[in-house]
Amino acid sequence: MYAVIKTGGKQYRVQPGDLMVVEKLDGEPGAKVAFGDVLMLGDGDAVTVGAPTVDGASVAATLIETRKGEKIKVFKKIRRQGYRRTKGHRQLESVLRVVGITAGGKETKWDGKVDLTPKAELDARARGLAVRAAEPAKPAKKAAPVKAEETLAAAEAPIVEAEAATETKAPAKKAAAPKTEAKAAPAKKPAAKAEATEAKAAPKKAAAKADDGEKKAAPKKAAAKKDSDKA
Repeated sequence: MYAVIKTGGKQYRVQPGDLMVVEKLDGEPGAKVAFGDVLMLGDGDAVTVGAPTVDGASVAATLIETRKGEKIKVFKKIRRQGYRRTKGHRQLESVLRVVGITAGGKETKWDGKVDLTPKAELDARARGLAVRAAEPAKPAKKAAPVKAEETLAAAEAPIVEAEAATETKAPAKKAAAPKTEAKAAPAKKPAAKAEATEAKAAPKKAAAKADDGEKKAAPKKAAAKKDSDKA
């Protein structure tokens, strides 16, 4: 028995066991699909044509996968304008396995088993590139129960460490105080140097004054000699 069905705006001639590729249909792999738009039925020499469909007839199928079809190229050109455009397109499609046809109280089923292996995996096997099945995830180990005392100790540990750190840092500031005093001490040295220079400069000034006094005293002696000579 065979049937002509309509789906996705197209017509397909199918019989139990056929693999059918149609426009995209909703559903997960393994879902059951029923087509009620049966346009014609054939059983041997008997043919039943619907008007427009055959009453009580349906086709059952199993969804294997939904995938992208072969790529087609779309090329556009406008002559003498230098216009050329090339694009690609892959239409979404669903793959089905027809498992039975029901019509007029008679049902024809397929005795085989539906294989849900996708085409991509079949192609990989043909090239010797089959992907290994994912290993089952190992169950996560349960964490040991934490006691209340351990949690309190863990919570207090950071506080104790912070206090110890502050205590160790405090003496460092006190030790830094003598450095400031040591830095202030050298400031007195320039003052001592200034006093030494003033002390050295004082004798020089005294010597200069003595020289001036001698120079002034010399003319007086010369004047006394002239007076004695006149007498």
